[in-house]
Amino acid sequence: MNTDEPKTLPLIRRYTYGVGHVLNDLCASMWFSYLLLYFHQVLNFNNAIAGYLMFLGQVTDGICTPLVGYESDREDISCRYGKRKTWHLIGTLCVTGSFVFIFNECIGCHDGTSSMVMFIYYAPFIVIFQFGWASTQIAHLALLPDLTSNKSERTELNAIRYAFTIISNILVYVICWVLIDAVMVSKNGNLSPADKPQFMQLSFIVVGIGLVFAFIFHIGTKEKPSGVHGYSGGDSIQVNSPIKKPMKWRCWLKQSQFHQVALVYMCARLMVNISQVYIPMYLLESLKLNKDSIAIIPLVVYVSSFVASTFVKFLNDHLGRKITYGLGALLVLGACIGFYIQNIGKYVYIPTVLLGIGGSTVLVTSLSMTADLINLNTENCAFVYGAMSFTDKLSNGIAIAVIQQMHPCKTSACCAKCAWFYRDILSFVPGAAAVLSLLVLLTLIPVNIGKRDGVTPDDVTDDERKALLSGTTNKELYDSYNQPASNATA
Repeated sequence: MNTDEPKTLPLIRRYTYGVGHVLNDLCASMWFSYLLLYFHQVLNFNNAIAGYLMFLGQVTDGICTPLVGYESDREDISCRYGKRKTWHLIGTLCVTGSFVFIFNECIGCHDGTSSMVMFIYYAPFIVIFQFGWASTQIAHLALLPDLTSNKSERTELNAIRYAFTIISNILVYVICWVLIDAVMVSKNGNLSPADKPQFMQLSFIVVGIGLVFAFIFHIGTKEKPSGVHGYSGGDSIQVNSPIKKPMKWRCWLKQSQFHQVALVYMCARLMVNISQVYIPMYLLESLKLNKDSIAIIPLVVYVSSFVASTFVKFLNDHLGRKITYGLGALLVLGACIGFYIQNIGKYVYIPTVLLGIGGSTVLVTSLSMTADLINLNTENCAFVYGAMSFTDKLSNGIAIAVIQQMHPCKTSACCAKCAWFYRDILSFVPGAAAVLSLLVLLTLIPVNIGKRDGVTPDDVTDDERKALLSGTTNKELYDSYNQPASNATA
């Protein structure tokens, strides 16, 4: 690996980029941790309809991500503001205008309003929110390869980005803990319809804080003008200059490593998201803990994740992507085994810490693998990130919809069977995703991620560069490999 390449971004620019996903992260934390809990135990939806609402959101997000990615790559509609930042701004406005309605009581509804009417009321807000979330996410991810081509710096930007994701989750759980403890409405320690104000206040606080960080991102992050190429004229380029062959979106689908990395990323998201969705129910129904545990235990998960994120870059640099990801998946597998143990009681903190460290490791590393896959082909990087996110959102949505259909209690009230049901879900679903990711990782062992015909990855040798340059003039090779994406053939 080429470790001598200098870093290109000032420290302040790295952090202004890193905070660009905070609004999404705050909202996602509430979405995954509390949506099913809110609709099931506070609004008294039955399990199936609550699952359908989350499924609707995940499918909307899954469909929007590749479409937004394609449009973001195809055309600059920004009037020189930056096509990535323009889509980020559109997404921010959609998230801000819709999210608070999801965690507020249905306007005009009453105790006798049917679940189907309430479903129709909430569905449009969820669709708008997920479109906005997808737009912000893809624009933010696609901006990363444009900011730097340095592998180590890309890993650092992913680590900073994920560190703010963790901080955002911690913030949500701390605020939730304060709100729940400040107003102990349900004397038996369980959630009830009387807890609606806490979720409403939490949603407004989340959006307000997120908007502050979105403003910092837009002020502090400078996007390179689209269409800028590295060649500055003359008849030659240096042997150590990066060279590439432009890739159209459909050409990515013919790359086997594209599908392998997508599966690895999908599994990482399944491990983290399914755990995040079902830990609150596991705590309340399986372990019979008080309702403040739905803030305390997830808080432990994300504090552990934050600690882990500080050394993920070190592990990636010294052990490589594949070994680092494998270690993270094994930690998640260990956490799943711990959650399955009967009468775990206070020892639940042990698998909780393992889940936090493992989840942080697989997410940061899988995003770094995606950046390696894109390598120098940033002309369609938003499509690549969109496709990765499509697998993530669709798999999560289907998994949650199926799980809610399998729920032993069809009404809004839980029964004795809920205890083993949530234990099994929290153990077997993320555990299966960890095992699948390890199997896919084995197929990636002989693969140099990002190296393909017409591309020189960061760690290519000078001899390999010379071989690519042989048989043609440097300028001819540059012109053939770096023509605008709209005129290029893949």
